[in-house]
Amino acid sequence: MNSSSSTVPSPDFSGLWIPLVTPFRDGAVDHAALARLTAHLARTGIRGVVVCGSTGEAAALSKEEQLACLRTVAAHAGGLPLIMGLSGYHLPDTRACVQRLAAHDVPPLGGLLVPAPHYVRPGQNGLRAWFTELADTSAVPLVVYDIPYRTGATLARETLLALAAHPNIRAVKDCGGDPGKTLALIRDGRLQVLAGEDAQLFATVAQGGAGAIAASAHVHTRRFVAVLDAIAVGDLARARHAWHPLVPLIKALFAEANPGPLKALLAAQGWCANELRAPLTAASGSHARHLRGLSGALAAAD
Repeated sequence: MNSSSSTVPSPDFSGLWIPLVTPFRDGAVDHAALARLTAHLARTGIRGVVVCGSTGEAAALSKEEQLACLRTVAAHAGGLPLIMGLSGYHLPDTRACVQRLAAHDVPPLGGLLVPAPHYVRPGQNGLRAWFTELADTSAVPLVVYDIPYRTGATLARETLLALAAHPNIRAVKDCGGDPGKTLALIRDGRLQVLAGEDAQLFATVAQGGAGAIAASAHVHTRRFVAVLDAIAVGDLARARHAWHPLVPLIKALFAEANPGPLKALLAAQGWCANELRAPLTAASGSHARHLRGLSGALAAAD
């Protein structure tokens, strides 16, 4: 292990994190819109933001565009901690990206969100080696992104528990679809468990999870924060009161390919253009109207 990973201070990944969309205009990253959206969200009580995750269409961004997005967000996040998404399937290249991020030293980078290598589907020994190598290399903590339906690789419960022993692996974004594994990680206590499926936010945190990385919380953000705050103090009645009206909106935001519906709603609110990079496409007109209706009803109730 390198010296940097052995001296990383203990981070706190609890609370609500927003995996930012990447606004586009005429095919290019719209940094002005990204700056406005970041500054707005930073004032809503969230814990921090994730840059260049799957909601941010990172797979459609060049490495230079990703670094530029990180700089823009860092400049407008009001000092909130940042997590940077990082993915790949070629270990030397991915390790070089980790080192490149360290060399650019964009504060206040709090962690890296790293999934299993996509497409190649390694076994459990290979997965342990992948995350261990990157954790050894990184100057900031890793958040393991357990999302088998995107990577094709399932992280077994035993693998995650083994990775929890690494001092530079501190949290997991849980999209694994296995409630038993989720609860085992929460009970083990070494990794902070963050709900990655928005509809599972309430259940995960109520069982002792640390928080969530929730794309749908771009909108009605303070209500999402209120849900987590109420659970934190044991007021489940207040938490349910805030949570239940969000559920239909969450469902609708993922009824078509993410982030199409989310960008349609953000565009209707004036935050960005309703533009995605191919092969992703914009939400259908009828669905966009449905989303506006759901969001408007929630706004009236707030």
